[in-house]
Amino acid sequence: MTAENITPPRTGAVGFSPEEIDPTAPTRAARLKWVVVVDSDLPPGRAVNAAVCAGAATAVAVTGLLGEDAADSEGNTHPGLPWAGCTVLTADAAALRAIRAKAHASAGTFVAGMPEAAQRTRVYADYLAALGKTAAEDVRYCAVSIVGPRNRVDRIVGRLPLLP
Repeated sequence: MTAENITPPRTGAVGFSPEEIDPTAPTRAARLKWVVVVDSDLPPGRAVNAAVCAGAATAVAVTGLLGEDAADSEGNTHPGLPWAGCTVLTADAAALRAIRAKAHASAGTFVAGMPEAAQRTRVYADYLAALGKTAAEDVRYCAVSIVGPRNRVDRIVGRLPLLP
């Protein structure tokens, strides 16, 4: 991954410590909030792809985000899901760019962006090359995933609507 798609936090790692993880508490009780904001102009398939890709980058980078594996009544294992929840919102391209910039500048937040170049290429090396030739101000994002302190994330995303 490049620094453009996964931006480490400015100070320390973003995540939950083991003693903070409480799968019995409501999601609003969690110290950190996770949102994924998707470009409202994308068709449904591309929007889902962008959200999933940004979410995948987030899940592996933010400690304690996923809960423990679950088992059904027959003993089949189901991989852990985000115990603190994840809200998927939508915004137009300009707002998405502004949201990413605010989150990137906010200490204590994790940001993973899904650049449009990733959806235009079929080979990861081609994506890396395309992004490497793109000026930062010209990167168009399909989705942005943000994890950070609840009040800070709320200020960054405002009152964006849920993805329909």
